[in-house]
Amino acid sequence: MKTMKSKFLLMAGVAAIATSAAMANAQSYPPLAPLGDPPIPLDNQQSDAKVELGKILFWDPRLGGDASTACVTCHEPDQGWGFGDSLSRGYPGTVHWRNSQSVINSAYLGQLFWAGSAASLEKQAPSAAKGAVAGNGENDVMETRLAFIPEYVTRFNDVFGTEWPLIGDAWHAIAAFERTLIVNDTPIDLYLAGDESALSEEQIAGMALFNGKAGCIQCHNGAQATDENYYNLGVPPAERWETDGLAQVTFRYEIFAKGVTQEMYRKLKDDPGLYFRSKEKDHLGKFRTPPLRYTAYTAPYMHNGSFWDFEEVVEFYNAGGGENDFTDGTMSSTKSPLLKPLGLNEEEVEQLVAFLEAFSGDELEVEPPVLPPYEALASE
Repeated sequence: MKTMKSKFLLMAGVAAIATSAAMANAQSYPPLAPLGDPPIPLDNQQSDAKVELGKILFWDPRLGGDASTACVTCHEPDQGWGFGDSLSRGYPGTVHWRNSQSVINSAYLGQLFWAGSAASLEKQAPSAAKGAVAGNGENDVMETRLAFIPEYVTRFNDVFGTEWPLIGDAWHAIAAFERTLIVNDTPIDLYLAGDESALSEEQIAGMALFNGKAGCIQCHNGAQATDENYYNLGVPPAERWETDGLAQVTFRYEIFAKGVTQEMYRKLKDDPGLYFRSKEKDHLGKFRTPPLRYTAYTAPYMHNGSFWDFEEVVEFYNAGGGENDFTDGTMSSTKSPLLKPLGLNEEEVEQLVAFLEAFSGDELEVEPPVLPPYEALASE
């Protein structure tokens, strides 16, 4: 009896220590918070006319190479304002090489794209529209097209005061529109603002796991549920690289175009991630922590769309992440030490999944615009 009592006391002590550690863990990171209004840059103030122009341009494929690929082509409203396949849609004749991220709430981010290669929405738009396997556009061609559309000539003049549309102003208008794509009335927002009925008991239990045992708060913190830092999680290479010839060609093209050593070009088996920007081998396979907001609508998940629902994601973390392989054959040599087996049981997995669903409110629906036609320019 004494032995049983001692074991019980020991287990209770371990549980208390674990609970205290979890609370300390949550307190050492920025807490989850309601999402306020997005920041507006001083050099691109909002106006109704600018937002409306940006909306039309977001849907217009003439801002691209062959006038077939618009922003909305890879960021479809009915697919979470992203693209519902593991790899995004590519420019005709190609396949993209990464998963398309949602533009919902992107106005709050300081780093855009999976490797943070754009610091603002104004810089993200041309990077996508001109990217070889995305829009493949050329500035002069796109600008000339806009000039042959009288409605655009009028709208750009009204918004920017220019005689003719300028391509740089087009990116500013699109960015202004994207800053209106905000979802900040989710169950988690309501709960954190004081409405205790906004979350179910299961979701509240999941939040405790999120902040404690599961350790999600270590990277998914703050109002956007992202620290915007970079980690290698050991996500395996894209499956389509094994079966889709075009996807493999795109992967090879990208690692050549973005710059690697000859040895890496021959042997590289996985997406180098942040390495492309820094050329630091410690950054191989690292990607920016994605926000958790609106993710109920944005499957599949991870930079290459490896997981198709929240349960798969949670089970991946529960197992301590995975393994990936870079040039020297060392498995996951840059994998984050934060990833360790979590020991979540089946009920806890369900609770955590339920809590993740609280980051998404109702779907954001926007009526598509009518695109203005080309017309002959009026003679003087």
